[in-house]
Amino acid sequence: MKIVHVPSRFLKNNKALKRLGVLLPIISVVFGLALLIVDPLPMQTLRNNVFDQYQRWYPRPYDVVPVRIVDIDEETLTRLGQWPWPRTRLAELVGRLKDAGVAAIGFDVLLAEADRTSPKAMAQLWKLHGAARKSLERLPDHDLVLAKSFELANVSLGFVLQRGEGASGEGDEASGLAHRPFRYISSGQNPISHLHAFDAVITARPEFEAAALGNGALNFVPDSDGIVRRVPLVFSLSGKPVPSIAAESLRVAQGEQNYFLKAMQQGYGLSEVRIGAYKIPTTAEGDVWVHYTRPVANRYLPAWRVLSGDIPDALLAGHIVFIGSSAQGLMDLRFTPLGGVMPGVEAHAQVVEQILSGHILSRPDWAKAAEVIAIILGGLAISFLSIRARAMLAASVAAAFLSVTLAGGWVAFREYSLLINTVTPSLIFALAFVLGSLIHHFISEREQRWIKDMFSRYVSPNRVDYLVKHPEAMSLGGGRQECSFVFTDLANFTCLMESIDPGKAADMLNRYLDQMIAIAFQYEGTLDRIVGDSVAIMFSAPVLQPDHRARALACALEMDAFATAYAQKLNAEGVKFGITRIGIHSGEVIVGNFGGSTMFDYRALGDPVNTASRLESVNKQLGTNMCMSAATLAGCADAAVRPVGRLVLKGKTEAIEVFEPLVAEREKGYAPRARYLAAYHQLSVAGGDESAKLLFAELALRYPDDPLVKLYSGRLEREEGGNLILMAEK
Repeated sequence: MKIVHVPSRFLKNNKALKRLGVLLPIISVVFGLALLIVDPLPMQTLRNNVFDQYQRWYPRPYDVVPVRIVDIDEETLTRLGQWPWPRTRLAELVGRLKDAGVAAIGFDVLLAEADRTSPKAMAQLWKLHGAARKSLERLPDHDLVLAKSFELANVSLGFVLQRGEGASGEGDEASGLAHRPFRYISSGQNPISHLHAFDAVITARPEFEAAALGNGALNFVPDSDGIVRRVPLVFSLSGKPVPSIAAESLRVAQGEQNYFLKAMQQGYGLSEVRIGAYKIPTTAEGDVWVHYTRPVANRYLPAWRVLSGDIPDALLAGHIVFIGSSAQGLMDLRFTPLGGVMPGVEAHAQVVEQILSGHILSRPDWAKAAEVIAIILGGLAISFLSIRARAMLAASVAAAFLSVTLAGGWVAFREYSLLINTVTPSLIFALAFVLGSLIHHFISEREQRWIKDMFSRYVSPNRVDYLVKHPEAMSLGGGRQECSFVFTDLANFTCLMESIDPGKAADMLNRYLDQMIAIAFQYEGTLDRIVGDSVAIMFSAPVLQPDHRARALACALEMDAFATAYAQKLNAEGVKFGITRIGIHSGEVIVGNFGGSTMFDYRALGDPVNTASRLESVNKQLGTNMCMSAATLAGCADAAVRPVGRLVLKGKTEAIEVFEPLVAEREKGYAPRARYLAAYHQLSVAGGDESAKLLFAELALRYPDDPLVKLYSGRLEREEGGNLILMAEK
């Protein structure tokens, strides 16, 4: 009875998988925490898409709060003329709003240039002279009229921040923006370095700035997809804080002087902005998350109706009013999470609406800690269960974690206006389950299929796979099939066994055979037999391989490269490990199962098998490492070979044409192929032996290590001409 042992490599692989099963939970958790900390752009995009979906499911209910937008819409432009308007018309609009008792006016319009319709500008344009010019220039300047209206109302102007090489504006020292009083109310680090930073600014005209009570940035900082999800309350301009137009309008409406900035306790940016009676939670960068409403008509008041007096004062009294435009021609349209576009001024208005109503989306300080805990607990639990438990239990637990996490994020948004990152934990839960399930599958599959793995130790893997797919092939019998064969033999190994410790020799042989067989399997060859240190490989059986000749040659070349390197390594260590001789031949054989009902073997029978074995043997007499028949060469296009001769092998009566496959490293000591072929060609020419003798003698002097040159120069010296070589007597 044969005792079958589980292969050591099988055990090592299983142990490696089980070790990975122990490490996987830790790897999953560490990977999840790294994603949470680094927060790459793809994760931001996924998270933002989830938050957008929350908004589409539950947009903010519109609360009637004292915030309105005076809209310079398309109808207003049609009625009152295209933009830009004369500053006197803007002054009229400001005066009308002031008379209605608005709390503050925020201009979402940049007034950076002089009015080109002012009397003085028109006199220059019309090239008036004399009394007509003086009479026109005595009229009030439109910009001064607008500045005067600002002095009588609570106005906040807008400016535009710029950054980078393309910035053309001035810094804050020249703009007068640095005077805004910002105070800090925590012991954390100065949060300014975390704000959205800019280094230049385009401001309103100086006379407007001097007359206005407020001055705020009109900028947005959209996400990479262009959607405005957050609106900053505070920016950094050349390292100093400046407010947004929304923040300034709220400050001016309350008659406040100061902003109070609260830094995170850990010192990683801003956490809160206080403007008068309002404490506004922000991101570290000073942003407020906008919870958008559906479009609301009551939010907008057409500018032409305000100017015409059609709007009752009751709709304006005590309100914070933003002046902006929804006209497409003025190009101030923004994308929203709800899937539409809106005028940019509406984002500022909606932020102030949220602040006044107390409905503010926020990401609490404890959110990241909760996400870390979820990743650690969920990642560890799901990983361990998916590796060790039954598939249904592991899937149920993973689904439970995912459901609780995703539902918790939705409930936090819907009921408490909190933004919790459920994307990263959910991704880690799914990843932990998939990886754990794969490892569980690999371990189970390996344990369940160990018999097949053991069988493959005695039979070629392709033969095992074939039998699994074709059980009928287990029957006795065979069929004709054209195949290619590679025979190898290790020179002088018997002598080596006598000169060193047998255990060491066996170990060297096992390593040698293991790699030789691995190379054969790499080319999908079938192991025909192992006899001592010799190996016989068959191609195109049991599975047909149209390129079996090319496979056989490629396999032989790689075997030769390994065997040569292996022998050189051992020779350098003082071990006289011999060269490997290889024979390659192709032909029609009978392939199948041969034996009896008790035991049978899968092999090939026929003359091509014996010929391949003889070709391996003649290497010893020729001094070569590899010999290949013309039958194999016929299917190896572009093979690098040179002719050996027409050989009559031992036990044969007919000659076959034999070639030596060339190896670059070995060819360095050979005669140049062209010169060898020229000399060899003379052997087949009538009366060419004398010429061949001279050519081979010359080559032998210059290339003494070339075995075929040495062979033919010796034969010609002995008057054995031609390329027909009888090997039977050797």
